[in-house]
Parts: sequence; structure tokens; C-alpha cells
Amino acid sequence: MSARTSPLPAAVTARRGGPRPRLAPGAWIGILAVLAAASVALYLTVDLGGDLGYVLPRRINRVLTMVLVAYAVGVSTVLFQTITGNRILTPSIMGFDSLYVLIQTVLVFLLGSTGVVALGTGTRFGLELGLMVAFSWVIYRWLFTGSGRSLHLVLLVGIVFGTVFRGVSSLLQRLLEPSEFVVLQDAMFASFTNVDTGLLRLSFVLVGLATLAAVALRRQFDVLALGRDTAISLGVDHTRVVTAVLVVCSVLVGVCTALVGPITFFGLIVANLAYALCRRFRHRHVLPIAVLLGIIALVGGQVVLEQVFAFDTALSIVIEFVGGLLFLVMLLRGSIK
Repeated sequence: MSARTSPLPAAVTARRGGPRPRLAPGAWIGILAVLAAASVALYLTVDLGGDLGYVLPRRINRVLTMVLVAYAVGVSTVLFQTITGNRILTPSIMGFDSLYVLIQTVLVFLLGSTGVVALGTGTRFGLELGLMVAFSWVIYRWLFTGSGRSLHLVLLVGIVFGTVFRGVSSLLQRLLEPSEFVVLQDAMFASFTNVDTGLLRLSFVLVGLATLAAVALRRQFDVLALGRDTAISLGVDHTRVVTAVLVVCSVLVGVCTALVGPITFFGLIVANLAYALCRRFRHRHVLPIAVLLGIIALVGGQVVLEQVFAFDTALSIVIEFVGGLLFLVMLLRGSIK
């Protein structure tokens, strides 16, 4: 008998308690696609009574909103983490959520709740989206046109602006009347229930345009994930590509924030779960997995919220709670690089 031992087959190794083969990313995409479709079908059909001509279109509108938000947040978070090289960062760190709250606070403070309603949802949406995208574009233009400036400075500027926005918002909120503050408080949490159909269509168009820009850069995403020096050595115009990706992220996050409100930790959850399932870190796998996880979390979570908790809480509050716990766990495990 030879002294050399041949490796055991995978099936025998699995039966003897050895390492089991992991599912391929393509298999995960298929499984998650089935679960996402099942979540959507469940939400559209469970407890469907009354006037179908009234109830069903409203549910379809909500599902489309949740799918759009899951797509925009999932894609923007994965791409943002790619160019920053850190899985604990999200576009919200750039002050988007704080800017959104500041815009809402200033509108209520200057116009009052009745004036904000008279302003119209379309005007408010355009104003919010324009300010958020312009804010990010000015920062990126300023930071990336000079020498010696890096993404670390971008993140620092985003944190500083976020702190300033929260401070100004807090000051103005203390000066509001209680009735006005109640109206403002409703806008400070994400809501998928009363989204205007016209704004939803416009949001799909804007997200589609941002997606076309991202598709044009898709071959460089995996190279960017290798780091700035490696990407430059491989022929990537790092400053131009990173600036373009940041603007795409700004549009995606700006659209979903202006449409439904701020969801700070949602991207952190779906992106890191996608990394855990994929393990190969190729964007053609990570991006669809993150989007499908987002659809399952939002649509499935809304089903549980309506059928189990009977609307006793908001889905965004649950997401923020779970995301905050994940954030703390990642901090304790030393995920910041």
C-alpha cells in the first residue's frame, strides 16, 4: 500500500464532517430571485379584499417603490464601498440624510405646513433632488480637481457637512410650533405608503439614466476594487472614473431619499449580506445579490409588518434598528480598514 494518500472525493469529505462546498454566486442569485418574486406575489395577494380596482393598484405602486429603492440603495452602496475600499461606509456618510432633513426643516420653518402642501409634491421632489445632487457634485468637483486630495478627505468633508446639517436642523426644529413639528416629524422617516405615481415614474427614468452611466463603466468596477495604485497601473483614469461613479451614487441615493425619505443603514445591511453570500466579490455577482436581498427585505418586511404587527411600527424604524446593530458589530470586529 502506498504511503501517499489520495484526496477524498468531495461527497465523502462532506459525509465525514469535512468542509462542505459552498453555493456558487449564480445559484444564490437564482434562489434569491425566487424568494424576491415570492415576496412580491405574497404582498400583492395576501388579504386582498374589497374593491380590487382600488386596492391592487395601490399595492402595485408600493411594490414598485420598494423595488426601486432596493435597487438604488443596493447598487449605490456596493459601488460606493468599492471606490472607498471600506465595507462599513455608505453614501449616507456624505450627509445625504442630514441634508434631506435640513431641506424638510427649512421648508416647514419658512413656509409652514400649509405652505409646504401648497408647494406640491413635484416641486418639492425636484428641489430636494436638485439640492442633494448639486451638493455632492460641488464637493466632488472641488475635491478631485486639486492634487493631494483623496477619498479620505471626501469622507471627512461629508461627515463635517452632515454634522452641520443636523445641528442647523435641530436648532430650527426647536423654534417650530408643536403642530408644525408633528408635520415635519412624519417626513423624517422613510415611508412607502403614499408615493405619488408621477414621481415614481420620474424616479424610474432618473434611475434608468444613472444605470446606463454605470453600465458604461461596468468593466472597471472590479479593477477599482483592487485599489487606487493598482487601478492606475492597469490603465484606469482613476479620478475621472471615481468621480463618475460618485455622481451616479449621488443620483441613485438622491432619488430614493427624495422619494421615500432617509434610510441610513439599509445599504449597509444588504451590501454586507451580499458580500457574505457571494465571497468572490465580482460585481456581476455582488450587485444583483444586493438588489435581490433589498427587495426581499423591503417587500417581505412590509408583509410581516402589515400581517403580523398590524402597522404598529414603521418598516424604516426596524431597518434602522437592525442596521445600527450590524454597524456596531462591524465596529467591534474591526471592519474599518
